[in-house]
Amino acid sequence: MRAENPPEPKYVEVPPDRVVVAVGDIKITAAQFDQIVDSLNGQYRAIARGAGRKRFAENLARILSLAEEARRRKMEEAPGFKIQAQFAADTVLANSVYEDVSKNLKLDEIELRKYYEDHKSEYQQVHARHILIRAQGSPSPVKPGRKDLTDAEALARVQGIRKRLLAGEDFATVAAAESDDTTSANGGDLGFFGRGQMVPSFEEAAFSLTPGKVSEPVKTQFGYHILRVEAVKYRTFEEVRPEIEAHLRPDRLQKAVDEILKKTPVTLDVDFFGLK
Repeated sequence: MRAENPPEPKYVEVPPDRVVVAVGDIKITAAQFDQIVDSLNGQYRAIARGAGRKRFAENLARILSLAEEARRRKMEEAPGFKIQAQFAADTVLANSVYEDVSKNLKLDEIELRKYYEDHKSEYQQVHARHILIRAQGSPSPVKPGRKDLTDAEALARVQGIRKRLLAGEDFATVAAAESDDTTSANGGDLGFFGRGQMVPSFEEAAFSLTPGKVSEPVKTQFGYHILRVEAVKYRTFEEVRPEIEAHLRPDRLQKAVDEILKKTPVTLDVDFFGLK
């Protein structure tokens, strides 16, 4: 019998100025504790905010206690400590400015809309119906009462069905009677779908068809398909704006940081770092 995990501890909200950790004369309030937790990397931050809060507080108290002993021994006066402390402080400041730039980064509206227009085909969606004739080797099971067709037999059958459709038979009716796909119950209706949602050869055929036209047979790992596109539409700029922003933001953030880095000259010793 599997052992149950212990329940998550329940935490009580306290005022931000309430002292929650005391180590000698050092007092840390709830707000300060949260700020320390915020400085942690994502995984550790989540743990320290959740079930590991008490454990983190104990580790923090241990660090502060050892640091207090180091001060009693005047170890903070050692040259090695000073440069390490400076680097640690500079690292915190560097992370702070990076987060500030990221938080306040505004993407240009004109740039966002231009990206949308330049990549509009990526946001195209088609509404299609299809008929599948299964061939041997398909991952789809053979429908009850139907033969496990060879590739040649499946192709011949789908070509015959296509002739019936071109002669005027209703696509949905034929799909309901002939298709080996589960969508046969709905007349082969796939609804609207975008790029990247179907297997490549099927997608290529769907996005190249004019609405109302019946496709040539299309081969996939499932067998042979016939498609008819019912309608074409594009996701609106407002719908895809979050995706565009998420795509552009890393590059724009890097450029903003690069502009900051240009403000301060940097020199590396060519001998020490082997730059010759």
